[in-house]
Amino acid sequence: MPMIEELPEQPASADPERARTVLARKWAYLLSGVTVVSLSRELLDEELRGMLDTLIDSLRGTSADTAPAERIGARLVGLGYVGEPGLRCTLDVLGKGLPGLPELRPADRFTERIVLTLGALSCGFLLAYERSVLEQQEIMHLSLLKAVRDAQWNLKQSEARFDQVVTSSASGVALVALDGRIVRANAALAEMLGHPAGELAGTRLEDHVHPETAEVLREAMAELADGAKERVRQSQRLLRKDGDVARISLTASLLRDADGRPGHFVVVVEDGTELMLLQGELSRQALHDVLTGLPNRQYFGTHLEAALRRADPEYGVTLFHVDLDAFGMVCNSLGRRVGEQVLVHFAQRLKAVLARERAMVARFHADEFGILVENSATTPDIDAIVRAINDELAEPFFCGGHGLALSASAGVVHRPAKGIDPAEVLRAADQTLRRAKEGRSGQWKMFDRDADAEDRRTQALAVGMAGAWENGELGVRYRPMARLADGAVAGFEARLHWERPDGRPLAHERCAELAESTGLALPLGDWLLRAAGRQGEWWRQRADSRLPVVAGLTGHQVADDALGTRVTRLLADTGLPPDQLLLGVPVRALPVSGVPENVTALAGLGVRVMLDDFGLGPDDLRAVEDLPVDIVRVDRRLAEWQARSESTFLGALVPLVREVGATLVVDGIHTEDQASWWGQAGAELGTGDYFGAARPPGELAAAFA
Repeated sequence: MPMIEELPEQPASADPERARTVLARKWAYLLSGVTVVSLSRELLDEELRGMLDTLIDSLRGTSADTAPAERIGARLVGLGYVGEPGLRCTLDVLGKGLPGLPELRPADRFTERIVLTLGALSCGFLLAYERSVLEQQEIMHLSLLKAVRDAQWNLKQSEARFDQVVTSSASGVALVALDGRIVRANAALAEMLGHPAGELAGTRLEDHVHPETAEVLREAMAELADGAKERVRQSQRLLRKDGDVARISLTASLLRDADGRPGHFVVVVEDGTELMLLQGELSRQALHDVLTGLPNRQYFGTHLEAALRRADPEYGVTLFHVDLDAFGMVCNSLGRRVGEQVLVHFAQRLKAVLARERAMVARFHADEFGILVENSATTPDIDAIVRAINDELAEPFFCGGHGLALSASAGVVHRPAKGIDPAEVLRAADQTLRRAKEGRSGQWKMFDRDADAEDRRTQALAVGMAGAWENGELGVRYRPMARLADGAVAGFEARLHWERPDGRPLAHERCAELAESTGLALPLGDWLLRAAGRQGEWWRQRADSRLPVVAGLTGHQVADDALGTRVTRLLADTGLPPDQLLLGVPVRALPVSGVPENVTALAGLGVRVMLDDFGLGPDDLRAVEDLPVDIVRVDRRLAEWQARSESTFLGALVPLVREVGATLVVDGIHTEDQASWWGQAGAELGTGDYFGAARPPGELAAAFA
């Protein structure tokens, strides 16, 4: 039998359509970074993808036609303020990206056309840009002529309106001579000072200013007259005719004559009493939560920074990030208004618990609150504070006619270092709260530096996975599924493999876990399925193989409404017979809405379905009876448990599975003893390192010899 060639793994950019999309997105991303365009990012992606399609069609044509490229250059100018940086960016992206497209290979065949096309694009761009500049200059010229005519016509009107505006203004306005005498004052200023209209003219402005602040005003007016300042603004106290003091805001500027010499002062006076009250209220609202009246996150962060600086060296401070459990259930079932009442009650209870402490309680957002306690010798321990909070919440209270009793979870950072960034303390408390909520409700956890570092490493891996996939670091390997009776290969399972630059590769289970946490499970899982389908068809055609290809689905994949459509398209695109595709469905996903229907739909396509991570629960066995599956794979943890404890009762699992008519596969077999034990117990198939680790497809040719 001939040797089997390895099916080349197709990176995400090898597909022509995907390669075009990636290049268009890169073009849009870089272009939007150096220019201003009138389109949203989505519309820009779509527009540039259309341009790219036109360029590629032109390059692949039978004759060199540069007209489309010239039109595209002109269209780029029409996108917005796309100047020389935009043209440079476009030429750089297309000059590097076009030769790398699968459709334009070999590259040397299209080099001359690409150069001509980019030249034509530049020509079209420059011609359109020149026309645009000329049009703008013409528009500006006409606008200037119109502005001159309008200014001359409006000058007379503005002079007439000035007197009317000053007279009717609610602010006090005075025209003051350089010697400080009031030449003219409007009625509003006279009313502020308690004088009849017209009585202020001829008096000195300084005579109406409180003696304690008169010197400050004199110095400011002198600086204005000398040209040291263009405008002064002061909070001042003016003397009313009845002896009271009016707190005002005074703004003064200098009027010059046609020769630029100082002529008069214009003084505008605004009553500052109501303004100060308004400013105080706005400041309070900006730093406090409107619903509960508590400080908001911004105010809390500023207070935390100050508290860290002044913290007692012996006792320090403690930060609690508190979350109200089941708040979403309250809002969904009883309505948002009841939810708001719950939040107000919760805020009051928190303040009551911390009433004897030097503490700030703040609302961060939704149902999350922050508590900062500046500890002393009498401060209760953390457990006592959290228990007191939950004891308060456990007392039923009535909202909208409903008696409610809730609980809270908390993440705690105790005695952070003085020099630490407050934002880092808040982040640590938030992350600790997330870990606390992974367990039961009403729990709290102390910040653990090691656990936090591990969480951050995991999250960094998760968010970097998409980029690693795009860069070709993720690949698909295959491990054998073998018969326990004689070790013969009964199929191959597709497994993800992340070959990281630091030399520490990640196996399938870790890759799947990271993809599930970031929403990458669907596209990455679809890519894995397609790779497995293509490889299975390759083996079928080249080696006449009838062995099934196995691919495990994640919880996100098996719950996807479009799963049946995806698999149907996969079978059509690859040509793989449905009965040679074996899909693993995790048992834990079966209770999710829509999953049983998806399993039934897969079986209806002729695809074989295997229940993965099968255990000892009654629901697991019932699922085999209720769903169209005939293969179950025992959770590898049970196999490892059997190897450690040598328990015999696990052997009873095999007859139970046989009784419901299913084939039993055991995962996690690493030794000959494990394989022998499960084989004697009646299991038919196994996977694990004993039968061979996951390897690239080219290394599996011997299995078909």
